[in-house]
Amino acid sequence: MSEDWAAVARVINERVQALGWKQRELAARSQVSQAIVREIQNHTVERKRSDRTLEALALALELHPQHLLAVLHGRIPPAPGQPREDMEDAVSARLAVIELRLSEITEQLAGLRADLGAALGNRDEQ
Repeated sequence: MSEDWAAVARVINERVQALGWKQRELAARSQVSQAIVREIQNHTVERKRSDRTLEALALALELHPQHLLAVLHGRIPPAPGQPREDMEDAVSARLAVIELRLSEITEQLAGLRADLGAALGNRDEQ
């Protein structure tokens, strides 16, 4: 499975904004160099980072330690307080993502059906 560093950058940027932090503060709190934080946040250099770097950033951002690693690999991030997951179990992780996506699609289809029904109902009234 490919790595999605753009998704990691989005999560970090959204969380930094929500916390009202600057890049410098994230670097200090995570003890990750500001240059590396900048590269990840801006998605300028796509290179392998250690799991410990992503864990340090996640913890500083008050996320589950494996949150960014899960996002990187297209998995559903564990909620804060959940136990650590076996990130090597790719099959069950991918199935969870597929189940979530199917649920979202089902909800969208139900909404489209309701809209279509309302539109057709309005046409019959005219």
